[in-house]
Parts: sequence; C-alpha cells; structure tokens
Amino acid sequence: MKKTNKKICVQLCLSAIAILLFILPALAQTKQLLKRTTYKTENVKFGVGGTISIVGAPNGSITIEGWRKNEVEISAEIEVQAETEADLAQLAAVNGFVIDPTAVSVSIISVGTNDKNYMKRNAKNFPKKLLLMPVRIDYKIKVPAYSDLEIDGGRGDFDLSNVEGSMRINFLETNAKLKLIGGAIAGAFGSGDINVEIPARSWRGRGVDIQLIKGTMNVSLPQNLNADFDASVLRAGRIENGYAKLEPREERVKFTEKSIAAKAGSGGARLSFMVGDGDLKIFADKR
Repeated sequence: MKKTNKKICVQLCLSAIAILLFILPALAQTKQLLKRTTYKTENVKFGVGGTISIVGAPNGSITIEGWRKNEVEISAEIEVQAETEADLAQLAAVNGFVIDPTAVSVSIISVGTNDKNYMKRNAKNFPKKLLLMPVRIDYKIKVPAYSDLEIDGGRGDFDLSNVEGSMRINFLETNAKLKLIGGAIAGAFGSGDINVEIPARSWRGRGVDIQLIKGTMNVSLPQNLNADFDASVLRAGRIENGYAKLEPREERVKFTEKSIAAKAGSGGARLSFMVGDGDLKIFADKR
C-alpha cells in the first residue's frame, strides 16, 4: 500500500513539473505591451467628380464624410504596441499612410509591417520579432460631396455619410453605418452589422447593391420611397419586412422570408440587399 501511495506521489510530482515547464515559457511570452499613439493629418486640394481610393489597415476604422470644400482631409490615429519604448519607436516610424495624388484621383494607402513589399523597400533590417506586433490605424476622411470612392477595409468600424457618386466598398469585418444619398453603390462586407439609411424619396443614380456574407443588415427607407426594391437571404436567417408600402413587382411572385422583389411608389432605381447567413430587417424611417 505504501509503495502504491509513493508511486502516485511521484507521478503527481512529475505531472506538476511537466505542467510548469509548459506554462512558464508561455507566461514569459505574454509580457504587458506598451502602447504609443501618434496622429497624422494631410490635406490635398481636389475638385469634385474625381476618384478617391482608400486602402485601410488590416485593423482600424474608416469614417468618410462629404463636405463642401474642394479638398480631401485625412486624419489618422495610429496605435502601435510593443514591449519596449525602443520597439515602439521603430514601429511608429514605419506604420502610417502615403498619398498618391493626380489631377483626377487621390490614393490613400496604409503602409507598415503588414506590407512585405513596403518593408523590403523601406525597412530592410527591421527586426522580425516586431512584424507581428499589434498595429491599428483609424481614419477620419473628409471629401468633396460629389466624389467617386473606392474603399478597401480590414477589421474595424465603417461610417459613410453625405457623399454622392460611384462607390465600390469592400470590408472584411465591420459594423457599418451607411447614409446613402445617390450614385451607384456596390458594397461587399464579410461579416458584422450593416446599417443602411436611404433618406431621399427618389434615388439619384444607377442604384444600390449591398451584400453581406454573415451578420445582420438593417435597411431604413423613407416614408414615400420610389424605387424597385430587392431583398434576399440565401441560407440561414430571414427577412423581417416592416415597410408596409412594398408591393410585389409581379402578382404571382409573393414575398417570402427569404426573398422580396418589390416596387415602392412609382418605382425607379434598383435598390438591392442580400445577406448570406443572418437577418435582413427593413423598416420605415419615422422622422
């Protein structure tokens, strides 16, 4: 009996030692990281009707607002994290954005440790241990109200308001607020909650096509909308239609929880919304 107890004690001790040997290196690697936030603002003279391209960081928000000035204003909040102040200084020196302006376009491109080609050109001896350190860039951008937009974002909030033009929007993961007033809108979102507001009764432009792979999409429509309206949920989830003035475009094609092909008012531009997995909620603006 004593030999059995002694054997059990030895096994427990060996197990405890093995656990400690596994945990201690992990604890050594989870040091508290320091943070540094820097701010950068640039202004570019730019007339209405041009194209503004924005390549966001892998992590970070993008807010775009239309205004009456003939210029683009870019304000960025850049946050880096590392174990030492010296490491923070190195990260802050290479992470940020560059601007490529022409007579008819402006490109705003995020650069830094996530871009291998950029690092090869601009930081050849950069420490490898810093390449995976957390970096975040949050943008607030003001553009002429009549502009075309090309937006590529990673993970972060997205807010668009008061811009009319041709727009292509791609975002990997986001909670988005889109206040759309006109133009030709094509938006593709990977996951998140997408809130779309269409305040005008009649759409000025070719139409809207917004797609969400996974999440919830809320669509707010004006009380007396004139448009052709399509909504669909492809797999799991359902459409919740709280807009009473939608009528089937064809009498034989009834509304379902997965598909709506409707006409609102006297019809007009095509407004199309699609969710892969999730809910699509349609309601009337009460204002």
